[in-house]
Amino acid sequence: MDSADISVLKQAHAWSAAGHDTALVTVAATWGSSPRPPGSLMAIRADGMVAGSVSGGCIEDDLIAGVHERGLDGLFNGRPAFAVRYGIDADTAHRFGLPCGGTLELVIERVGPGTRLAELLEALQGRGLVARELHLPSGRVTLGEAESFREVALDGDMLTMAFGPRYRLLVIGAGQLSAYLCQVALGLGFDITVCDPRDEYAQSWHVPGVTMVRGMPDDVVLAMQPDCSTAVIALTHDPKLDDLALMEALRSPAFYVAAIGSRLNNAKRRMRLMQHFGLEHEQLDRLHGPAGLYIGSKTPPEIALSILAEMVAAKNGVSRTVKGLAVQEAKVALAA
Repeated sequence: MDSADISVLKQAHAWSAAGHDTALVTVAATWGSSPRPPGSLMAIRADGMVAGSVSGGCIEDDLIAGVHERGLDGLFNGRPAFAVRYGIDADTAHRFGLPCGGTLELVIERVGPGTRLAELLEALQGRGLVARELHLPSGRVTLGEAESFREVALDGDMLTMAFGPRYRLLVIGAGQLSAYLCQVALGLGFDITVCDPRDEYAQSWHVPGVTMVRGMPDDVVLAMQPDCSTAVIALTHDPKLDDLALMEALRSPAFYVAAIGSRLNNAKRRMRLMQHFGLEHEQLDRLHGPAGLYIGSKTPPEIALSILAEMVAAKNGVSRTVKGLAVQEAKVALAA
Protein backbone atom coordinates (compact mmCIF):
# COMPACT_ATOMS: atom_id res chain seq x y z
CA MET A 1 0.00 0.00 0.00
CA ASP A 2 1.01 3.62 -0.35
CA SER A 3 3.21 4.80 2.53
CA ALA A 4 0.98 7.89 2.71
CA ASP A 5 -1.86 5.61 3.82
CA ILE A 6 0.39 4.06 6.48
CA SER A 7 0.90 7.61 7.75
CA VAL A 8 -2.87 8.00 8.01
CA LEU A 9 -3.10 4.84 10.11
CA LYS A 10 -0.35 6.14 12.39
CA GLN A 11 -2.05 9.50 12.76
CA ALA A 12 -5.46 7.95 13.50
CA HIS A 13 -3.89 5.73 16.16
CA ALA A 14 -1.95 8.65 17.69
CA TRP A 15 -5.04 10.84 17.87
CA SER A 16 -7.09 8.09 19.47
CA ALA A 17 -4.32 7.20 21.94
CA ALA A 18 -4.14 10.87 22.94
CA GLY A 19 -7.84 10.84 23.81
CA HIS A 20 -9.24 12.44 20.65
CA ASP A 21 -12.46 11.02 19.24
CA THR A 22 -11.38 9.85 15.77
CA ALA A 23 -12.89 8.20 12.70
CA LEU A 24 -11.12 6.25 9.95
CA VAL A 25 -12.51 6.56 6.43
CA THR A 26 -11.71 3.98 3.72
CA VAL A 27 -12.54 4.16 0.02
CA ALA A 28 -14.19 0.75 -0.28
CA ALA A 29 -15.24 0.84 -3.93
CA THR A 30 -15.42 3.13 -6.95
CA TRP A 31 -17.45 3.15 -10.16
CA GLY A 32 -16.40 5.14 -13.20
CA SER A 33 -13.78 7.82 -12.65
CA SER A 34 -12.76 8.70 -9.12
CA PRO A 35 -10.13 10.99 -7.56
CA ARG A 36 -8.63 8.30 -5.28
CA PRO A 37 -8.46 4.52 -5.75
CA PRO A 38 -10.04 1.90 -3.47
CA GLY A 39 -8.07 1.46 -0.29
CA SER A 40 -7.29 5.17 0.12
CA LEU A 41 -7.57 6.32 3.72
CA MET A 42 -8.47 9.45 5.67
CA ALA A 43 -8.63 10.06 9.41
CA ILE A 44 -10.91 12.75 10.83
CA ARG A 45 -10.90 14.05 14.38
CA ALA A 46 -13.92 15.27 16.34
CA ASP A 47 -12.64 18.86 16.02
CA GLY A 48 -12.48 18.56 12.23
CA MET A 49 -8.74 17.98 11.79
CA VAL A 50 -7.97 15.50 9.01
CA ALA A 51 -5.09 13.39 7.68
CA GLY A 52 -5.08 11.81 4.23
CA SER A 53 -7.78 12.14 1.58
CA VAL A 54 -10.50 10.20 -0.18
CA SER A 55 -11.31 12.66 -2.97
CA GLY A 56 -10.27 15.98 -4.46
CA GLY A 57 -11.47 17.83 -1.37
CA CYS A 58 -15.25 18.26 -1.61
CA ILE A 59 -16.10 14.98 0.12
CA GLU A 60 -13.60 15.77 2.85
CA ASP A 61 -15.32 19.14 3.30
CA ASP A 62 -18.72 17.43 3.55
CA LEU A 63 -17.46 15.00 6.19
CA ILE A 64 -15.84 17.80 8.17
CA ALA A 65 -19.03 19.86 7.98
CA GLY A 66 -21.01 16.87 9.22
CA VAL A 67 -18.66 16.41 12.17
CA HIS A 68 -18.85 20.10 13.07
CA GLU A 69 -22.64 20.02 12.82
CA ARG A 70 -23.41 16.74 14.59
CA GLY A 71 -20.15 15.61 16.17
CA LEU A 72 -18.91 12.06 15.81
CA ASP A 73 -21.70 10.83 18.08
CA GLY A 74 -24.26 12.25 15.66
CA LEU A 75 -22.34 10.98 12.64
CA PHE A 76 -22.21 7.39 13.90
CA ASN A 77 -25.58 7.43 15.68
CA GLY A 78 -24.63 4.45 17.83
CA ARG A 79 -23.04 2.49 14.98
CA PRO A 80 -19.39 1.36 15.20
CA ALA A 81 -19.04 1.60 11.41
CA PHE A 82 -21.18 2.24 8.35
CA ALA A 83 -20.97 2.67 4.57
CA VAL A 84 -22.02 5.71 2.54
CA ARG A 85 -22.02 6.45 -1.20
CA TYR A 86 -21.23 9.70 -3.00
CA GLY A 87 -22.01 10.56 -6.62
CA ILE A 88 -24.98 8.25 -7.13
CA ASP A 89 -26.51 10.70 -9.60
CA ALA A 90 -25.13 13.47 -11.81
CA ASP A 91 -26.22 16.27 -9.47
CA THR A 92 -24.56 14.65 -6.46
CA ALA A 93 -21.40 13.91 -8.46
CA HIS A 94 -21.22 17.54 -9.60
CA ARG A 95 -21.79 18.82 -6.07
CA PHE A 96 -18.85 16.86 -4.71
CA GLY A 97 -16.52 17.48 -7.62
CA LEU A 98 -16.49 13.89 -8.86
CA PRO A 99 -15.69 13.20 -12.53
CA CYS A 100 -18.57 12.51 -14.86
CA GLY A 101 -20.08 9.14 -13.95
CA GLY A 102 -17.92 8.81 -10.87
CA THR A 103 -19.27 7.15 -7.74
CA LEU A 104 -17.40 6.05 -4.64
CA GLU A 105 -18.38 4.14 -1.54
CA LEU A 106 -16.80 4.93 1.81
CA VAL A 107 -16.64 2.93 5.00
CA ILE A 108 -16.42 5.10 8.13
CA GLU A 109 -15.41 3.44 11.39
CA ARG A 110 -14.87 4.81 14.86
CA VAL A 111 -11.31 4.37 16.08
CA GLY A 112 -10.81 2.68 19.42
CA PRO A 113 -9.10 -0.36 21.00
CA GLY A 114 -11.31 -2.66 18.94
CA THR A 115 -10.02 -1.09 15.72
CA ARG A 116 -6.67 -2.79 16.47
CA LEU A 117 -4.59 -0.13 14.72
CA ALA A 118 -1.68 -0.56 17.14
CA GLU A 119 -1.50 -4.29 16.35
CA LEU A 120 -1.82 -3.61 12.63
CA LEU A 121 1.00 -1.04 12.65
CA GLU A 122 3.23 -3.37 14.67
CA ALA A 123 2.59 -6.20 12.22
CA LEU A 124 3.41 -3.93 9.28
CA GLN A 125 6.90 -3.30 10.68
CA GLY A 126 7.70 -6.84 9.59
CA ARG A 127 7.18 -5.71 5.97
CA GLY A 128 4.70 -8.51 5.29
CA LEU A 129 1.12 -8.42 4.08
CA VAL A 130 -1.55 -8.18 6.76
CA ALA A 131 -5.21 -8.95 6.09
CA ARG A 132 -7.72 -6.85 8.03
CA GLU A 133 -11.43 -7.64 8.17
CA LEU A 134 -14.02 -5.26 9.61
CA HIS A 135 -17.56 -6.39 10.41
CA LEU A 136 -19.54 -3.16 10.08
CA PRO A 137 -22.54 -3.91 12.34
CA SER A 138 -20.40 -5.02 15.29
CA GLY A 139 -17.17 -3.12 14.60
CA ARG A 140 -15.30 -6.40 15.15
CA VAL A 141 -11.84 -6.43 13.53
CA THR A 142 -9.76 -9.52 12.78
CA LEU A 143 -6.15 -9.48 11.64
CA GLY A 144 -4.22 -12.23 9.88
CA GLU A 145 -1.46 -12.94 7.44
CA ALA A 146 -2.36 -12.32 3.79
CA GLU A 147 -0.82 -14.78 1.35
CA SER A 148 -1.02 -12.28 -1.50
CA PHE A 149 -2.11 -8.70 -2.04
CA ARG A 150 -5.80 -8.30 -2.75
CA GLU A 151 -7.84 -5.22 -3.45
CA VAL A 152 -10.11 -3.79 -0.78
CA ALA A 153 -13.60 -5.29 -0.98
CA LEU A 154 -16.92 -4.55 0.71
CA ASP A 155 -19.03 -7.70 0.65
CA GLY A 156 -22.28 -7.11 2.46
CA ASP A 157 -21.35 -6.18 6.02
CA MET A 158 -17.68 -7.21 5.73
CA LEU A 159 -14.84 -4.91 4.64
CA THR A 160 -11.62 -6.74 3.79
CA MET A 161 -8.30 -5.17 2.91
CA ALA A 162 -4.65 -6.20 2.70
CA PHE A 163 -2.10 -3.83 4.19
CA GLY A 164 1.59 -3.81 3.41
CA PRO A 165 3.89 -3.31 0.42
CA ARG A 166 2.20 -4.48 -2.76
CA TYR A 167 5.17 -3.84 -5.03
CA ARG A 168 8.77 -4.98 -4.63
CA LEU A 169 11.90 -3.33 -5.99
CA LEU A 170 15.32 -4.97 -6.35
CA VAL A 171 18.18 -2.54 -6.99
CA ILE A 172 21.56 -3.86 -8.12
CA GLY A 173 24.31 -1.62 -6.76
CA ALA A 174 24.63 0.38 -3.54
CA GLY A 175 25.96 3.63 -4.97
CA GLN A 176 24.86 7.25 -4.66
CA LEU A 177 22.24 6.97 -7.39
CA SER A 178 20.76 3.93 -5.66
CA ALA A 179 20.43 5.86 -2.41
CA TYR A 180 18.45 8.67 -4.03
CA LEU A 181 16.29 6.19 -5.94
CA CYS A 182 15.52 4.10 -2.85
CA GLN A 183 14.64 7.08 -0.68
CA VAL A 184 11.93 8.18 -3.11
CA ALA A 185 10.76 4.62 -3.85
CA LEU A 186 10.13 4.12 -0.13
CA GLY A 187 7.66 6.99 -0.29
CA LEU A 188 5.94 5.25 -3.19
CA GLY A 189 5.29 2.24 -0.96
CA PHE A 190 7.78 -0.24 -2.46
CA ASP A 191 9.39 -3.04 -0.45
CA ILE A 192 13.02 -2.47 -1.45
CA THR A 193 16.06 -4.74 -1.51
CA VAL A 194 19.51 -3.57 -2.58
CA CYS A 195 22.03 -6.16 -3.77
CA ASP A 196 25.76 -5.44 -3.87
CA PRO A 197 28.48 -8.04 -3.22
CA ARG A 198 31.23 -5.36 -3.31
CA ASP A 199 32.64 -4.51 0.12
CA GLU A 200 33.57 -0.94 -0.78
CA TYR A 201 29.94 -0.11 -1.54
CA ALA A 202 27.98 -2.36 0.80
CA GLN A 203 29.85 -1.37 3.96
CA SER A 204 29.04 2.32 3.53
CA TRP A 205 25.39 1.80 2.53
CA HIS A 206 22.79 3.18 4.89
CA VAL A 207 19.23 3.91 3.83
CA PRO A 208 16.76 3.14 6.64
CA GLY A 209 13.89 0.92 5.58
CA VAL A 210 15.85 -0.80 2.78
CA THR A 211 17.16 -4.37 3.00
CA MET A 212 20.78 -4.92 1.97
CA VAL A 213 21.95 -8.32 0.67
CA ARG A 214 25.49 -9.34 -0.35
CA GLY A 215 24.87 -12.29 -2.67
CA MET A 216 25.56 -12.46 -6.39
CA PRO A 217 22.83 -10.67 -8.34
CA ASP A 218 21.59 -13.68 -10.33
CA ASP A 219 21.26 -15.73 -7.13
CA VAL A 220 19.38 -12.89 -5.43
CA VAL A 221 16.97 -12.52 -8.35
CA LEU A 222 16.29 -16.26 -8.42
CA ALA A 223 15.72 -16.35 -4.65
CA MET A 224 13.38 -13.39 -4.89
CA GLN A 225 11.24 -15.11 -7.55
CA PRO A 226 10.12 -11.89 -9.28
CA ASP A 227 6.43 -11.71 -10.14
CA CYS A 228 4.31 -9.15 -11.98
CA SER A 229 4.55 -6.85 -8.93
CA THR A 230 8.37 -6.78 -8.96
CA ALA A 231 10.79 -4.33 -10.55
CA VAL A 232 14.53 -4.93 -11.06
CA ILE A 233 16.92 -2.04 -11.78
CA ALA A 234 20.65 -2.52 -12.47
CA LEU A 235 22.76 0.50 -11.50
CA THR A 236 26.38 -0.65 -11.12
CA HIS A 237 27.75 -0.02 -14.65
CA ASP A 238 29.57 -3.34 -14.13
CA PRO A 239 28.53 -6.01 -16.69
CA LYS A 240 29.67 -8.78 -14.35
CA LEU A 241 26.97 -7.70 -11.90
CA ASP A 242 24.29 -6.00 -13.98
CA ASP A 243 24.14 -8.64 -16.72
CA LEU A 244 23.66 -11.48 -14.23
CA ALA A 245 20.68 -9.77 -12.65
CA LEU A 246 19.16 -8.75 -15.98
CA MET A 247 19.56 -12.25 -17.40
CA GLU A 248 17.29 -13.74 -14.73
CA ALA A 249 14.97 -10.75 -14.38
CA LEU A 250 14.14 -10.70 -18.11
CA ARG A 251 13.14 -14.36 -17.89
CA SER A 252 10.69 -13.56 -15.10
CA PRO A 253 7.29 -11.82 -15.11
CA ALA A 254 8.81 -8.67 -13.49
CA PHE A 255 6.80 -5.64 -14.64
CA TYR A 256 9.88 -3.40 -15.03
CA VAL A 257 13.49 -4.38 -15.79
CA ALA A 258 15.98 -1.59 -16.45
CA ALA A 259 19.67 -0.71 -16.56
CA ILE A 260 21.54 2.57 -16.70
CA GLY A 261 24.22 3.39 -19.24
CA SER A 262 24.62 5.14 -22.56
CA ARG A 263 22.72 4.02 -25.64
CA LEU A 264 25.90 2.45 -26.99
CA ASN A 265 26.58 0.55 -23.76
CA ASN A 266 22.99 -0.62 -23.62
CA ALA A 267 23.21 -1.81 -27.22
CA LYS A 268 26.31 -3.82 -26.32
CA ARG A 269 24.53 -5.16 -23.26
CA ARG A 270 21.64 -6.42 -25.40
CA MET A 271 24.06 -8.19 -27.68
CA ARG A 272 25.83 -9.83 -24.72
CA LEU A 273 22.54 -10.98 -23.24
CA MET A 274 21.53 -12.45 -26.56
CA GLN A 275 24.84 -14.04 -27.60
CA HIS A 276 26.23 -15.22 -24.25
CA PHE A 277 23.12 -15.79 -22.15
CA GLY A 278 20.70 -16.95 -24.81
CA LEU A 279 17.95 -14.38 -24.30
CA GLU A 280 15.34 -14.05 -27.03
CA HIS A 281 14.33 -10.87 -28.86
CA GLU A 282 11.00 -10.84 -27.01
CA GLN A 283 12.79 -10.91 -23.66
CA LEU A 284 15.22 -8.17 -24.67
CA ASP A 285 12.33 -6.00 -25.82
CA ARG A 286 11.30 -5.80 -22.15
CA LEU A 287 14.59 -4.21 -21.10
CA HIS A 288 14.37 -0.47 -20.41
CA GLY A 289 17.76 0.88 -21.35
CA PRO A 290 18.93 3.50 -20.96
CA ALA A 291 16.71 3.47 -17.88
CA GLY A 292 14.42 6.41 -17.29
CA LEU A 293 12.29 8.93 -19.11
CA TYR A 294 14.15 11.69 -20.90
CA ILE A 295 13.93 14.83 -18.77
CA GLY A 296 17.41 16.19 -19.44
CA SER A 297 18.62 14.73 -16.15
CA LYS A 298 22.30 15.16 -15.24
CA THR A 299 22.63 14.74 -11.46
CA PRO A 300 22.00 11.54 -9.46
CA PRO A 301 18.75 12.88 -7.92
CA GLU A 302 17.43 13.85 -11.38
CA ILE A 303 18.41 10.50 -12.88
CA ALA A 304 16.69 8.70 -9.99
CA LEU A 305 13.56 10.76 -10.65
CA SER A 306 13.56 9.87 -14.36
CA ILE A 307 13.96 6.14 -13.62
CA LEU A 308 11.20 6.11 -11.01
CA ALA A 309 8.87 8.02 -13.34
CA GLU A 310 9.36 5.34 -15.99
CA MET A 311 8.94 2.56 -13.43
CA VAL A 312 5.68 4.03 -12.12
CA ALA A 313 4.45 4.45 -15.70
CA ALA A 314 5.15 0.75 -16.31
CA LYS A 315 3.39 -0.16 -13.04
CA ASN A 316 0.35 1.81 -14.16
CA GLY A 317 0.30 0.23 -17.62
CA VAL A 318 1.65 3.27 -19.50
CA SER A 319 4.27 2.37 -22.11
CA ARG A 320 6.68 4.84 -23.72
CA THR A 321 7.98 2.41 -26.34
CA VAL A 322 6.53 0.65 -29.34
CA LYS A 323 7.37 -3.03 -29.71
CA GLY A 324 10.69 -3.37 -31.48
CA LEU A 325 11.83 0.21 -30.88
CA ALA A 326 14.50 -0.81 -28.37
CA VAL A 327 16.01 -3.31 -30.82
CA GLN A 328 16.06 -0.68 -33.56
CA GLU A 329 17.83 1.80 -31.24
CA ALA A 330 20.40 -0.88 -30.45
CA LYS A 331 21.14 -1.46 -34.14
CA VAL A 332 21.51 2.27 -34.77
CA ALA A 333 23.82 2.69 -31.80
CA LEU A 334 26.05 -0.23 -32.84
CA ALA A 335 26.27 1.13 -36.38
CA ALA A 336 27.34 4.60 -35.17
